Amino acid sequence: MRRNTIACILATFALPFAAKATTVTALHDGWRLQSACTEHAEGAAISVPTFADENWLKISVPSTVLAAQATNKIVPDPYFGMNLRNIPGTSYPIGQNFSNLPMPQDSPYRCGWWYRIEFAAPASAARDQRTSIHFGGINYRGEVWINGHRIADSSTVAGAYRTYEFDVTDYLKAGAKNVLAVETFAPTEKDLGINWVDWNPCPPDKDMGLWGEVNLVTTGAVTVRSPLAVTHFPDASLAAADLTIYAELHNAATHSIKGVVEGTAAGIRFEQPVELGPNEDKTAVFTPAQFPALHVHNPKPWWPYQMGEPHLERLTVSFLEQGAKSDEQTVNFGFREITSELNASGGRLFRVNGKPILIRGAGWSQDMLLRTDDHRLRDQFHLVRDMHLNTIRLEGKLETDDFFHLADEQGILVMLGWCCCDHWEDWKTWTPDDLTIATASLRAQLLRLRSHASLLVWLNGSDNAPPANVEAAYLKVETETHWPNPTLAAASSTNTVGAGLSGVKMTGPYDYVAPSYWYIDQHNGGGFGFNTETSPGPAIPPLASREKFLTDPNAWPPTADWNFHNGGGEFATLKVFDEAMSAIYAQPHSAADYERVAQTMEYDSERAMFESYSRNKYVSTGVIQWMLNNAWPSMIWHLYDYYLDAGAGYYATKKACEPLHLQYSYDDRGIVLVNSTYGEVAGLRASVHVHGASWKELYTADATVNAASDSTQRVFTLPDTLLSGSERIFFVDLALSDSAGRVVSRNFYWVPYTLTSFDWNHTDYTHTPADRHEDLTALANLPPAHVDATAEIERTPQGREVRVHLHNSDQALAFQVRAAARTQSGGLIAPVFWSDNWIELAPGESVTLTAQLPDDAPPDPAIHIEGWNIAPVTLTPHSAMATTQGN
Repeated sequence: MRRNTIACILATFALPFAAKATTVTALHDGWRLQSACTEHAEGAAISVPTFADENWLKISVPSTVLAAQATNKIVPDPYFGMNLRNIPGTSYPIGQNFSNLPMPQDSPYRCGWWYRIEFAAPASAARDQRTSIHFGGINYRGEVWINGHRIADSSTVAGAYRTYEFDVTDYLKAGAKNVLAVETFAPTEKDLGINWVDWNPCPPDKDMGLWGEVNLVTTGAVTVRSPLAVTHFPDASLAAADLTIYAELHNAATHSIKGVVEGTAAGIRFEQPVELGPNEDKTAVFTPAQFPALHVHNPKPWWPYQMGEPHLERLTVSFLEQGAKSDEQTVNFGFREITSELNASGGRLFRVNGKPILIRGAGWSQDMLLRTDDHRLRDQFHLVRDMHLNTIRLEGKLETDDFFHLADEQGILVMLGWCCCDHWEDWKTWTPDDLTIATASLRAQLLRLRSHASLLVWLNGSDNAPPANVEAAYLKVETETHWPNPTLAAASSTNTVGAGLSGVKMTGPYDYVAPSYWYIDQHNGGGFGFNTETSPGPAIPPLASREKFLTDPNAWPPTADWNFHNGGGEFATLKVFDEAMSAIYAQPHSAADYERVAQTMEYDSERAMFESYSRNKYVSTGVIQWMLNNAWPSMIWHLYDYYLDAGAGYYATKKACEPLHLQYSYDDRGIVLVNSTYGEVAGLRASVHVHGASWKELYTADATVNAASDSTQRVFTLPDTLLSGSERIFFVDLALSDSAGRVVSRNFYWVPYTLTSFDWNHTDYTHTPADRHEDLTALANLPPAHVDATAEIERTPQGREVRVHLHNSDQALAFQVRAAARTQSGGLIAPVFWSDNWIELAPGESVTLTAQLPDDAPPDPAIHIEGWNIAPVTLTPHSAMATTQGN
């Protein structure tokens, strides 16, 4: 087909810039920023070299407007205390979804904001050489000017998730100073913008600006974009794979061009002649039927890291005209095929290369100001793998190319799709322009991302499925872009004619429920089917983190500063969590009490959530914790906090998802062995010990078991006679050793005599309330324990490692013992990767914990040891013996 152009300048529309072109110059530094309410000049004047911008703000791109202001300290740190509320334009009600509200009349972000940069253009070396400017993301509308000429207006540049490529060849001055100026406009409440739902506040600029990379790209007349290699395995042996290659071609010239498309995929060469008419777009396709070499023998598959090696190959596609290379693109790809099906219970089951996989993941958030940091990104992928999670879900928040490259390399699957709760799902009010922008956004993102091995599924809706006309438009784009993976209509159980049965559920809970909920519930969020987002709710950061974002981190009761960092909507308070804490455990009397009990509650319910889905595989097929991380410092929904400090929920997840795992079932008192590896493991030794509150042994058993590949099996069932005595709390201590005697799983539970009973009739999307809470108040009265602790530090190939040796020299249990690395003044060190944490020490037991420190940790970290019934102690590695004693 041919595409209309704006004055022959808009060469390709919504075709993303892939990995490599002939010459790429990143326009990253040297930008200036100014409000159009302050600068009244027109684009024609702003975009020429003689324009004076000395008084404009110096910035780098990508950057939203508010991110640039925060970097330059024009506004106070938006993340600290309630500073965000003091930024002009933040007058919307606390807890409401600003995406659905108009920009306040007094907001400085109602104006357009100008981005301006001066740059040198390359000298032309060939008759058909073309230079384009690529925009990776403009939120929301924009006007683009170069050297006094407007090359796109706000009817052309519209949509936060579109990408743009403008041919500016005829307007550049080779070897001279050139000027690019972009006026950006924030999304309105009726636009398809970037939405934070109830996760955190929306910044007052609604993330307006150049949030994606800007690049100057020089090629020949014919460009190559979005190369894709699609794998199909004819049978389960994986001994052969059929590859189909796609690439998008565009002829920017006003005359026809004949040439050759050639390339290599995993070293296999292919080529074919192609002719493109003036300004024509065409998809080049190479199939195994046409090119037998693409029927590949003995390929090395790509696997999620828990299933095997995430092996990547290279795909290169070039266009040559009369033997001269016009453009070339190279991407990584994997020999992998992802499919999905409905199991017997109607749950959506995914397969990778024919093998089933239980999806265990969490929901990802970008930074609230869309700031990026490569080191931080790598740390977060390390945290994901350390928890043994295999999937990240993106609800909107379609991340950078670096994110997806890391996912490919590290074998982490990615669920992605559109966001809920604003104009994206308010289809009844859509205009024809909205549908155009939505489909163009979808096309841009699928073309940008489709080559990545890590992509699991695309969701066309989140809480709701699109209506028939929108779904048909989406499905058409997905067909035209040769999307190689499954698609679902929504992240909820909404079914559609176009996509059929979703096989997933979005039934909550999102707030605290007792651990037994995940086993007992049979109709909502319990451990069956595929739950695309669910959570036991709040996650209270430690004091060292709270000191970084609260004016009063030790306040009790919590102040407005604390509450402002809760969620929005129904999650603006922690009422459900706090009431459960007081009823089940104890009424806290200080911030330290609150943090300690909160961490234990998070551990107990987070672990049970993942374990229930593991036990029930493949009646259960997936669970996504809501969420993995936060966009800003928050009291809810994370496994590690904004500063990358891992709390108890993190270590509960790491425990629950370990490769070989022995676990307790709250519904039937079964002890179950879960093998999450894809190999049989023989000669395992499982043991269970049950004690009462005074540490009297009530039951013990052991057995030798073999674990089949990707399996679950019941090993023991605790007897009914345990419930016939006077004990009101049971400590269930589980251990699993391999054939060499090495402990591969250690798991400890505190189980009440009477479990929580639930008021099922009053279930809502947030949670199921308790009709009667369980009673664990005895934990507050555990006898004191004495723990000897020493620490040492050593440099290893992975960096500095701390080893903490703990020994319980008492006759009492040491409960929920936690180790933390801090500066000598008590400041945060993060991320720290502990081998285990929030552990229990039986009388006479010794344990060694190891921790990998970050590169920027101080040379003399302090190690804090705390617990429910031990006195806190601070160690310096290599220090003398220290003793902790309960009060």
